[in-house]
Amino acid sequence: MDYPSDTMSSEIILSHSSSSPPPPPLPPTVVMTPCAACKILRRRCAQKCVLAPYFPPNDPLKFTTAHRVFGASNIIKFLQELPEAQRADAVSSMVYEANARLRDPVYGCAGTICQLQKQISELQAQLAKAQAEVVNMQCQQTNLMTLLCMEMAQAPTQQLYPISFDDTTPGSLMWDPLWT
Repeated sequence: MDYPSDTMSSEIILSHSSSSPPPPPLPPTVVMTPCAACKILRRRCAQKCVLAPYFPPNDPLKFTTAHRVFGASNIIKFLQELPEAQRADAVSSMVYEANARLRDPVYGCAGTICQLQKQISELQAQLAKAQAEVVNMQCQQTNLMTLLCMEMAQAPTQQLYPISFDDTTPGSLMWDPLWT
C-alpha cells in the first residue's frame, strides 16, 4: 500500500539522483577581519585597503583618535600621496598629533613642544649651576691642598699626629692630638 507521503519522498530521491552532478565544493574562504578603520567606518575592508597595515583590528582607538581630528578621507588621501616606506611614520605622527589635539585643542603638539623646550632650558640652567658648584669645590680643594703643602714645607720635622705606646695595654696605640 502506497501512501501519499511515500510517493513524495521517492520522487525527491529520484529527482536528486537523476539531476546533474552535485555542484563543485566551494573554495576555502579566507576569513579576514576588517581593519579597525573599516570596522569603525562600517565598510567592507578591501584586500588592498590603504588603512589596514596601519590600523590593525585589535587597536580601534588608534584610528578613532586620528579620525576624530583629521577625518577618514583626509587620512586616506594623505597616505595615498606618500611612498609606502613613509606611511607608518606618518600614521604614527597623525595619531600623536590627534592625541595632542584632543588634550589641548588650541595648541596641540606645539603646546607640548613649548613645554618641553621650557623644561630643557630650566634643566640647562640647573646643570650650569651644578657645574659652577663643582668648579667652585675643585678650586676650594686646590686651595686647601696648597695650604697643606705650605704648612708641611714650613715644619718638616714635626709630625702631625705623634704616636705613643700605652704601657698598660701591650700593642695598643694611643693617639695624641696635635692641638690641645
